[in-house]
Amino acid sequence: MERLAVFCGSSEGASDKYKQGAVQLGKALAKKGITLVYGGSSVGLMGAVANASLENGGQAIGVIPEMLKDRELAHPDLTELYIVQSMQERKAKMTELADGFIALPGGPGTLEEFMEIFTSAQLGIHDKPFGLLNTNHYYDPLISLFNHMADQQFLGETYRSLALVDASPESLIIKLSAANC
Repeated sequence: MERLAVFCGSSEGASDKYKQGAVQLGKALAKKGITLVYGGSSVGLMGAVANASLENGGQAIGVIPEMLKDRELAHPDLTELYIVQSMQERKAKMTELADGFIALPGGPGTLEEFMEIFTSAQLGIHDKPFGLLNTNHYYDPLISLFNHMADQQFLGETYRSLALVDASPESLIIKLSAANC
């Protein structure tokens, strides 16, 4: 796996553990020589994962819509920065650039990005691995919802198991790399 897209919040959230998880992920990506592909911001968890990757010798590629360039404060020190016209173009470019995907804690935008990747995999549009970094049990309710969907026969177990989950950035990267083989 050469490039991993990370979806996450432009804020740091209520717990320091969220930022710590983003920093650990950025360091782990750099250590493994995996280029970060992300939303291009210098703030929140986005900034934390990018800074950690860059500060540890890694590379970071940002993709940010023109309308968010100033509001989310486009990161000035990235390896590469793509400025696109819309959120749809951002997601498409990140999907094109990445070999796999991780969602860190975030809000509706993060969830929407992750669910689009999940749905696309379910429909056979891509076969790239994806997962949730379940920092501080953030995604427990979503995992419960996936289990409920499977129990109620709206999500086949084959598809349910596509979404990899781990609380450790290093372990999740290993799972994604193994699924990518």
